[in-house]
Amino acid sequence: MIEIKNVSKKYGDKVAISDITFNVNDGEIFAFIGHNGAGKTTLIKSIVGIHEFDEGDIIINGKSIKEDPIACKREMAFVPDNPETYENMKAIDFINFICDMYEVGEEERKKSIKKYAEIFEIDKNLNDPINSFSHGMKQKIVLISALAHNPKILIMDEPFVGLDPKAVFDVKKIMNEMTKEGKIIFFSTHILDVAEKLCSKVAIIKNGKLVKTGSMKEIKGDKSLEKVFLELEG
Repeated sequence: MIEIKNVSKKYGDKVAISDITFNVNDGEIFAFIGHNGAGKTTLIKSIVGIHEFDEGDIIINGKSIKEDPIACKREMAFVPDNPETYENMKAIDFINFICDMYEVGEEERKKSIKKYAEIFEIDKNLNDPINSFSHGMKQKIVLISALAHNPKILIMDEPFVGLDPKAVFDVKKIMNEMTKEGKIIFFSTHILDVAEKLCSKVAIIKNGKLVKTGSMKEIKGDKSLEKVFLELEG
């Protein structure tokens, strides 16, 4: 479970997020939506321990990200909105580097890397330098790195940007498979029809404040998620 408790953060005098509270339960695919600059990435980077926050706490499977960040990070994988890699490394070396940090055994990592590299049709490119890849291929490498250590919680910021249609389909299938195993998927997206079809829960943030959260059915009622979002945006 992810428990977000009264979390607030400022950048100087600017309030990025204010008194955010909600939970993400095991086995849920949870969408986090809002306009550009609403505070989505700030909260996501606070959850994964990249950003410090001023007030509140974030609990990852019973552990505080403030008090025990390493233990929390071992539970999670993070896919940022822009694929961040060491560009001069070969793809396979970067993936193995991430696996080393999570202490993934040799046999387990070989099996996982093979599985996901074949799914994303990048298995023949693993020995190529990352700086020769397109944005979409880099995104696939980051996804493989995140999935290879079998995280209990997968946090993603705009994961579908730059991916081809087949890769988007594959990511959605993987997300559903993970939640069937009781794992958590928490992600931000501007693709509201995907969120509506895929997610069991949703939270909507506006100007740093949470304006709605609940089951997808509760939030949208008889409307589309897009219509609800646009109405809230005014």
